Amino acid sequence: LNYQARILKTLSYVILSSRYRDSSTMSKPALYYATLSPPSRAVLLTAKAIGVDLELRPINLLKGEHLTPEFLKVNPQHTIPTLLDGEATIIDSHAICSYLVEKYGKEQQQLYPKDLVQRANVDARLHLDSGHLFARLRFLYEPILYNGSTDCSIDKIAYIQKCWEILEAFLKDQPYLCGSELTIADFCAVATVTSVNEVAIIDEFKFPKLNAWLKRLAELPYYQEVNGEGADELKAIFKAKLAENRG
Repeated sequence: LNYQARILKTLSYVILSSRYRDSSTMSKPALYYATLSPPSRAVLLTAKAIGVDLELRPINLLKGEHLTPEFLKVNPQHTIPTLLDGEATIIDSHAICSYLVEKYGKEQQQLYPKDLVQRANVDARLHLDSGHLFARLRFLYEPILYNGSTDCSIDKIAYIQKCWEILEAFLKDQPYLCGSELTIADFCAVATVTSVNEVAIIDEFKFPKLNAWLKRLAELPYYQEVNGEGADELKAIFKAKLAENRG
């Protein structure tokens, strides 16, 4: 019995380790991701736009798979998405999106333009997503999803909705966040916005440009599969978890 147990334990280790194996022997980049994760979906939108094929390695955040010793060896920051490409390990969705366009998007350079001023504008919108949009989503969602909180207060919702004013201003005279061309800033922002827009409602009369932008992004042929379904799933889980926490 002890011998059989040792064999099973060894096999389990081998199977688990292979999931986190280095991608240097792989023929395509490997992405640790979750469809519930807005940053993961931003990377998937970028990959679809440039036509790069990724080896997808799902991580279950709700089960804490990003906190396992095996994953921490890959990314000590224990965040997803995480990209393995040969010997390189890239973390943070914004860094991954720009990396993928630089390396694989030769025909889609407008997604992360070479022009210094245009690129700076894209970078600024990426920081808007990480520092404002996604940060405020986490401020609302994380305590409810992971810590049993019941706090879905008007103040927290209004704090998110202040971002709608910023986005509306950027979209006032242009179809996309950085001008006339679609960029990775649009992918990162839309993945976040559509993950919380049923809680922090976007008034169609107050924010017509923002609503038009959402519809414009939703017309991309790969949008629903890559972003829409995951965003809807996250919002449904959030509502269910909030109801469960409230008893």
